[in-house]
Amino acid sequence: MPSVTHDDAPLLADLMPWSVAPPRLGRGWPTGPDAASLKARWDALMKAEGPDREALFEPTRSRTLRSAVGQLPGQSGGTEKLARTSGPCPEPVRVLAAPFDEQWLIPDHRLIDAARPELWRVADERQVFVTEIPAAAEPTGPLLLASSLLPLLRPGRIRPLFRRPGGTEPNLAPGLLEHLGTRLGHPPEPLDVLAWTVAAVRPGLAVPLTEDPELWARGVESGRRALWLMRRDGERPRLPGGRRPYVRAPLPSRPLTLHYDREEESLHLDGGRVSPVPPEAWDFEVGGVRVLEQWFTARTAEAEPGTLAAIRPAGWTQGWTSELLELITVLALLAEPREEPAVTAPITAAELREAGVLPVPDAARRPASVLDGHEEGPEGQLALI
Repeated sequence: MPSVTHDDAPLLADLMPWSVAPPRLGRGWPTGPDAASLKARWDALMKAEGPDREALFEPTRSRTLRSAVGQLPGQSGGTEKLARTSGPCPEPVRVLAAPFDEQWLIPDHRLIDAARPELWRVADERQVFVTEIPAAAEPTGPLLLASSLLPLLRPGRIRPLFRRPGGTEPNLAPGLLEHLGTRLGHPPEPLDVLAWTVAAVRPGLAVPLTEDPELWARGVESGRRALWLMRRDGERPRLPGGRRPYVRAPLPSRPLTLHYDREEESLHLDGGRVSPVPPEAWDFEVGGVRVLEQWFTARTAEAEPGTLAAIRPAGWTQGWTSELLELITVLALLAEPREEPAVTAPITAAELREAGVLPVPDAARRPASVLDGHEEGPEGQLALI
């Protein structure tokens, strides 16, 4: 049968209709590669008074020390105005700060210009956040990134797999699972649909679908492997013995430069050396930006003296070395050649319209009404949602 064309394929925006703009922090210091520094930054802010606290906070039009905002869903941050707050730092949480870069964030609504509470309400161990990667001038790397952590990546839209906590109410076009089940002979799981999407998505975020059960199974298997590598929340990935990266020369206490030797397949951090590093891992880009360089810069770029961002580890940490070795492994495995599904027996957008799956109802593009627990509003008031 003929392969489906991009024009026939449904769009991701219709298959996963609810999307949210990424959070906008407004200031960099509430995030960082280590949690201890964030707590030290908070303590420094709390010790400062008057104009000094104002300057350290880095106010914007959306947030000042006198902004009154509610509590982030599921978090313990206070709601008292920061101008008179003196309490301890809310416990930092893990977030996806940049592609394949897991960092920490102080989860306090008063520090974040646009936190997107609707994302926090559905963030739990069952959730998978899918982030669209805007097309670069020279398209390279994945078109979608998936994470179990709340993503801070900008500017692409974020599409949660589930509309409610606990892995309930999938963010899929109503009737899509049932239609796929009829065509495939068995009802797929929501995660299967996401896995297929990751494996089959095309430029323009078109997602060819198929009714061929064998082709579907192969695509789902490939996509689930990519999801496992991107989410990094299960068994740690490993390269075969001779290809595993190791520290061959000790990393300096504060490396300032990063250099890749393609012939030796080695990564140099000043005098430190990690190898083997496959060229595919070094060349791996997302949105036109080399992932390893961006990750390194986030841990070594100098901050402006006197700012909260300047409070950071005294040197390179052992934890960062472990993260670097794992990141190299993940990128190398993701870069391995894989066959994109050449979709036959297509399920087209026209077929989905005829079946009533498309167009999706407007309600499917809005967040579900989710309020399982009380959320504290500004200055300790009960939030009304």
